Amino acid sequence: MIPINDHPLGATFAVRVHPSGARTAITGTVGDALKLTLSAPPLEGRANVALAEFFSEIFSVPRGAVQVVTGIRSRNKVIRIAGRSAAELQQRLRGHFTV
Repeated sequence: MIPINDHPLGATFAVRVHPSGARTAITGTVGDALKLTLSAPPLEGRANVALAEFFSEIFSVPRGAVQVVTGIRSRNKVIRIAGRSAAELQQRLRGHFTV
């Protein structure tokens, strides 16, 4: 499991994004980052919107609670989920995926 850190505004974790895939899914880990394949292309922020929608469903939070903290234009990103602790995110990831 990847490291997830508590932050005063929520919990943060690293993601490595692979845009323009066949479907949106978590496909494993890369080092300390979650590997995420997105069906959206990396044009005009569409991949970041798809990322926010995907994580809002997984963690049961509003889309606005999912923030790209660093890496807006990069494949390597740090994501913050507002209103959730690191323990809650770990539990939800374990419940949905075997990564």
